Amino acid sequence: MLIAPRACLVVAAVGLLLAPAHAQLAPPRTIEELKAETQARADRNAYPLIGIKPADARAALAKITSLDRDEWAAAWSAVAAGYEADAKAADAAGRSKDAQDGYQQAWRLYSFARWPTPNSPGKQQAYAKSVEAFAAYAKHLDPAPELVRIPFEGKEIVGWLRLPKDVRPAPLVLTISALDSRKEDSVERSDAFIRRGIATFALDMPGTGEAPVWGGVNSDRMFSRALDHLATRPEIDAKRIVVQGVSWSGYWAAKLAIVERERLKGAVAQGGPIHHYFQPEWQRKALGTREYLFDLFPARASVYGATSLDEFLAFGPRMSLEAQGLITRPSAPMLLVNGDHDTQVPIADLDLMLHAGSAKEAWVNPGGGHTGRSADWPDGKIFEKIVAPWIGRQLGLGE
Repeated sequence: MLIAPRACLVVAAVGLLLAPAHAQLAPPRTIEELKAETQARADRNAYPLIGIKPADARAALAKITSLDRDEWAAAWSAVAAGYEADAKAADAAGRSKDAQDGYQQAWRLYSFARWPTPNSPGKQQAYAKSVEAFAAYAKHLDPAPELVRIPFEGKEIVGWLRLPKDVRPAPLVLTISALDSRKEDSVERSDAFIRRGIATFALDMPGTGEAPVWGGVNSDRMFSRALDHLATRPEIDAKRIVVQGVSWSGYWAAKLAIVERERLKGAVAQGGPIHHYFQPEWQRKALGTREYLFDLFPARASVYGATSLDEFLAFGPRMSLEAQGLITRPSAPMLLVNGDHDTQVPIADLDLMLHAGSAKEAWVNPGGGHTGRSADWPDGKIFEKIVAPWIGRQLGLGE
C-alpha cells in the first residue's frame, strides 16, 4: 500500500491550530448544515462530490452525527469499502469493466473521506486507502497511466504519466492538483486530453498529497525538476508542454509561465492566487466563505505547514508574485480564468496579472464563483469549451 510521506506532518501541524483559529474566524457550518449542503452538492454532481452517487452520499451522511473528523472519515470509508470489495471480486473473476467501475467509486469515496486534508488519523488512513484504490483503478484504464518517481533532494516527486496511443512524441499537459484535490483527480479527467492526442503528467502541488516539499517561495523547483525529467523521455515532445493549474495550483501555473517560459508553450491559471489572495485582510474575509464546504483554514494552513492563524497570515505575503517581482516579467502565453464573484480567490488577482508583463488572454464569467463556475458554466463546460481548446491551440493542434 502506498503511504503519503507527508501525512503525519500534516496531522501534527494542523491539529495544533484548530481551536484558536475558530475563535477568530467566521463560525463553520453546524453538522446539520454541513450534511444538508454535502447532500445538495452530491445531488447536483457539484464539486467536491463530482462523481459520487447521491445514494452513497446519503448512506455515508446517515452515519455521521458530529463534526469529528475521524467519524467523517469512517463513514465515507465504510461506503468505499463495499465498492472496493466488489471490485476485488470482479478482478478475481476477470470482469475488468466491473472492477474498474468499483475501484473508481472506491477511490472517489476514500478521497472524499480524507477531504479536504488528512488532518486526523482516520483521514490519514482514508488518504492512504484512496491512493491504493486509485492504483488498482488505473490498471484498468486504456491507456493505463504510469506511476513515475523522480529523485529530488533526497526524496522523490511522484506523478502519473499517461500517454495517448499512437502519438510519438506526444505533446503534454503538466497538470497540478489544487488545495484539496490530488493528482489522481487529474488522471481521472485526462480522457479529454488523451482523445486529442495529448499526454498528461499529473502532480500534487507543494504542501499536499505526496509532494516532497511544503508550499514556499521556491517550491516551484520541484516542477522544474519534473520538466527536466520529461525532457529525457523520448515519448514526450519536450518542446510542446503546457502547464495547467486550477484554484490554488493556478498560482504555480502562473509562476511557471514566467520562470520556465522558455520551456513552456503556455499556461492556464484558473482561479489562481497572485497577490491580493495572500494578504491578511483578504484571508480573514475569505476564510469564512460558504462557497467552500468545510475546513478551509486547516486546508490552507497545511500547505505551508503553519501551526497557528498568526503564522499562516504572516507567511502568505511572501508568496505574492508581485512581491517577488515576477508579474512584470515576460511570460509564456497565458490563459487566465475566473468568476467575478469568487469568494475564495479575489478576481483582482486575475486583473492584476492580466495587465502586467506579457500580453495574455482571459475568460471571466460575470456571474461565476470560484474558478468561474456557475449554473450556466459548470466545471466540465468551462474545461471543454474554454480551457481544452486553448491548450490544443498552444500545442499546435488547431483547436
